[in-house]
Amino acid sequence: MTSTAGDAAQLLAISDLHIGHPENRALVEGMRPGTDDDWLLVAGDVAETVADIRWTLKTLASRFRKVVWVPGNHELWTHPSDAVTLRGVARYEYLVELCRELGVTTPEDPYPVWDGPGGPVAVAPLFLLYDYSFLPAGCTTKEQGLEYAQGTGIVCTDEFLLHPDPYPSREAWCRARVAETERRLAELPGDLPVIPVNHYPLHRHPMDVLWHPEFAMWCGTDLTADWHRRFRVHTMVYGHLHIPRTTWHEGVRFEEVSVGYPREWRKRSRPPGRLRRVLPGEGEER
Repeated sequence: MTSTAGDAAQLLAISDLHIGHPENRALVEGMRPGTDDDWLLVAGDVAETVADIRWTLKTLASRFRKVVWVPGNHELWTHPSDAVTLRGVARYEYLVELCRELGVTTPEDPYPVWDGPGGPVAVAPLFLLYDYSFLPAGCTTKEQGLEYAQGTGIVCTDEFLLHPDPYPSREAWCRARVAETERRLAELPGDLPVIPVNHYPLHRHPMDVLWHPEFAMWCGTDLTADWHRRFRVHTMVYGHLHIPRTTWHEGVRFEEVSVGYPREWRKRSRPPGRLRRVLPGEGEER
């Protein structure tokens, strides 16, 4: 599927909306495209409850030409405040069906092709999870890493609310997702650039600035460390770290598009909730 976008169209991105916070919900209420042809990539952590996820994606889908969503860890939580009590794969599949009802593209759908300014490029929504391979220095196993993290007081809430059912572990679910996604990416035309959209970065380098390096265990997998080279990645769009910025690794642009919590974005000089432009990039204007 191609976009048939106009010359002024933009490929925009945002993540970590966390609309359970009223200030963040207000940011979503104010989000608007710049043109009728703009697409919006939503890289996870919209909210913890299905009702909030539905409201957000429905609101955005009514405004943008296309909305592409990938799950973050918060969407996958079986949260005690949520009326939907599904766990693991069943919860993810429920959210995929919700998105399809709203006309929102998910990791289970064919990858759309953006042919607006900077295109053509395949937009690949991914759902990969993590496998604890981003271990703290000096640790060689998941068990050692978790023990170290617990000693520092840094343990991700996923350990209590993100269930992998029917997989025996989150890392097993991650390995299955990586294998299936790798197969699909390999089927793309070799001359078509790709913009992967994933809640976690495909490479570990963005974790270098974490205040708590042990949190990296819940931030991705080494299994994707070379994907930015293997799959002709134009820009890697991600969230999760709440450190919105642009980095470059081996000539590939990595774009974190997080909003984060109010206590975080209030400290920044830039206005909160600003949609990040992925395309056209500099030199790619039509």
